[in-house]
Parts: sequence; C-alpha cells; structure tokens
Amino acid sequence: MNAGDRDTSAPSGAPHPHMGKVIGVSVAAAVGGLLFGFDTAVINGAVDAIQEDFSLGEAVLGFTVAITLLGCAAGAWFAGELADRLGRKRVMLGAAILFLINSVGSGFAFSEWDLMLWRLIGGVAIGVASVIAPGYIAEIAPAKWRGGLASIQQLAITVGIFAALLSDAWLADLAGGATGELWWGLPAWRWMLLVGVVPAIIYGVLALTIPESPHYLIRGGRDAEAAHVLSRVTGIRDTTAKLTEIRSTLRMEDKTTLRDLRGSMLGLQPILWVGMTVAALQQLVGINAIFYYSTTLWQSVGFSESESFTTSVITSIINVAMTFVAIFFVDRIGRRKLLLVGSAGMFVGLLAATVSFAQATGSGADVSLPGVWGPVALVGANLFVIFFAATWGPVMWVTLGEMFPNKVRSIALGVATMVNWIFNFIVTLAFPWVSENLGVWIMYAVFTGFAVVSFWFVKTQLQEYAGRELEDRDELPAR
Repeated sequence: MNAGDRDTSAPSGAPHPHMGKVIGVSVAAAVGGLLFGFDTAVINGAVDAIQEDFSLGEAVLGFTVAITLLGCAAGAWFAGELADRLGRKRVMLGAAILFLINSVGSGFAFSEWDLMLWRLIGGVAIGVASVIAPGYIAEIAPAKWRGGLASIQQLAITVGIFAALLSDAWLADLAGGATGELWWGLPAWRWMLLVGVVPAIIYGVLALTIPESPHYLIRGGRDAEAAHVLSRVTGIRDTTAKLTEIRSTLRMEDKTTLRDLRGSMLGLQPILWVGMTVAALQQLVGINAIFYYSTTLWQSVGFSESESFTTSVITSIINVAMTFVAIFFVDRIGRRKLLLVGSAGMFVGLLAATVSFAQATGSGADVSLPGVWGPVALVGANLFVIFFAATWGPVMWVTLGEMFPNKVRSIALGVATMVNWIFNFIVTLAFPWVSENLGVWIMYAVFTGFAVVSFWFVKTQLQEYAGRELEDRDELPAR
C-alpha cells in the first residue's frame, strides 16, 4: 500500500524538524556549487602560464578557457531529464566523478588540445551540478525558507571561487610564479588544477548521504519514502495532503519531454522565455570576465603578478561576504526588489570601471592607468562585485529553481541554465579578443549597457515568486 493511500500525517503534537536538518541537506547539495565555482575560476591563476607553456595565441587561449562553458551548456541541457530518470542523488554522484576525472586530466595535460578535452568534461559536470542543486533545494526546502536556502548554492559558488583564487595565489607564491616548479617536478599551474580532486571527493561522499528529492520519489511511486522525507526534512505535518498536491502537479501519467516546453510565444512557453532571459542577463553584465581573467586584467594595466593575485583574492572575499546579504534578505523583501537594486548598483560600478579603463595609457606590456584612475577602476570593479554578489548572483538561481511548474521544472531549469552557460561562453571567449583589439573599456561599456537592460527587464517582465509553494506554479503566468 502506498503512503498516499493511508494517513501518513505526523501527529498533531509532533515537533517541527530541526532547521539544522534542512540546512545540512541544502549545504550538502550545494557543494556542487562549490565545485562549479572552483572549476570555473581555478583557471584564472593558470591562464598566463598555460599560454606560455603551450605557446598559445589570444584566440586559442580564449577558447581553452571558454571550452569548459560549452561542456557546461551540454551538461545543463541533459541534467534535467537525467534527474527525472535516474534521481537527483545519482546524477550528483555522476557529476562528482566527472569533476574528479577533469581535475586529474587537466593537471597532467600534455597539450592545449588535451587540456581542452578535460576542461570540456569538467564543464559537463559543472553544468549538471548547476541544474541539480537549485532544483533539489527548491524541492526539499519549506516555502518560507526556500529563498535563503537556495541562495546557499550561490554562496557555495563564491566560496569555490575564493578557494580557487586563494589556492592559485598560495601555489604561485610558493613556486615564485605560476610557471615555477613544485612537487614531483610539476609547475605550480598544474597543481592549481589538481587541487580540484579534493572538493570532487567531498561532493561525491555528501551526495551519498542526502535523501532523495520527494518529487522524484513520487514520480517513481515511492510514496512512503517521499512522505518520510517531507516529514523529517521538509517539515510537512500532513504528508498525505502534500503527496496528493505534488502528484497532481506532476501528472505522472505523462512522461515529461522537451515538447512540454512548447508554447505560444515564438514556439515556447512565455515563462521559459522569462527564465532564459534572466539567465542570459546574469552573464551579460560580465561577472565572469572578472573572475576568469582578473589576474591577467590587472597585470595588463600595470599591476605586478603578486599584486594581481592579491587583488583577485580580495575581490573573491567580497563576493563571498556579500552573498550573505542575499541569504538574509531574499525571503524578507523578495526577489524583484533585490534584482532591481542590484542592477542599479552594478550600473554605477561598471560605469566607473569603463571610464577608468578608457584613460589607460601606453601599449603592450607598458599599459597603465594614470593618476587616480587605477584606484577608481578597483573601486568600480569591486562595487560591481558587491552588488552582483548580493543580488543577481544568488537570486537568479533562486528564481530559476522556483519559477517553473512542477511537471517541467527539471527540464525547463536545464534549458534556462544551458542559456546561462552559453552566454557565459560568449562573454568569456569575447573578452580577451575585444580587450586586446578594441580596449578593455569597450567590453566594460557593453557590460554597463546590459546592466541597464537587466533593470528594465526585471521591472517590466519578472513576477515575484517569494513565499509561494512550488505547487502554485501551474496557474502562474510569466507576468
């Protein structure tokens, strides 16, 4: 007999589950975000050394850095369907294994083509993790805490970025530079990539310890297990009613496919267009240009290698710290207000950086920012990071995890996340070429323009989802 056929409600006097259980499960799932941040940012400190060791031109270097993002897009595309077929836990474990393979392969790469292959595999793992974590947390978390708990994903991403840049800086300092030799005769930049083995193992172990998503269990007719998770982790007392509610939105008699995303707006459901646009705008404001190329960027305008590493680490610390602002406020003041404030703040910071980089003098290795423009560029870039980290960084993932109807959530989230990675790829590939041929300030001017677009889009198109149960989505319009 299924749990849905009998009273599985917790006794009326039963205590609510400890908040610690929900937080613990959410943190474990979000470790995929840590690998996401680590694997995408760790290349930062190794870029110049890789270019020197493999004698790469700017275009090939940009593609070597950006190819991970193509893998991310592919992983995101398939992650939703895999999660519905195999379960969230198994897909997380598979991603951890791919992370491990990528770290070892990249660390021992013998050519740029070899390195590209391993980074592509790592990208698939990142894409999978970037879809699974927000979707899983949204399904496991109580509605009143969902925004804050889903923001843990972005916190993990920022911690991963910080850990990557800190380990890069430490290894470079230890070896006297990214090309300096360390243990076993390997240069420091190879150890920067090998360090990823540690978080990959941690993620795999944690994936084995967390409960399966109740939504996946209900899809498979495992109602008793789903009721247990809903009661002990999510805190639902009347599990019978909740099972019925979730089941009705899943419509288990129908197999969910990409065809279910078809709709009246240019062939797709309007809500999917909203999600994809939000995902694209998060990248088009340029955040990852800073985290992938910041060390190289600051060196290009007169900072020493040591100063550039230090500046990048400081920026990543700011990124981590400001994510707590989103965790604290996202359920209190809502998603839209935070995004609007973030767009306005990012515009100011990016504008300051644009004007500063436009004042650069010299050419080649002798480029510098004269007078006050160096400090103004630093303040502007870090102001941008502050507002992004407190708003668009985490809130985009929160919104994507909760905005789609239950029946298509995994697949729609995968498609929207794929769009995020595609635009990440475009920005990452374009940044070195545009900076070299047109000037850094041109690239920052483009980012500034998209900050304006992001404000307009949220103001006119995005619905507020705070405080709504996931099961309310079926009748929820885009705006």
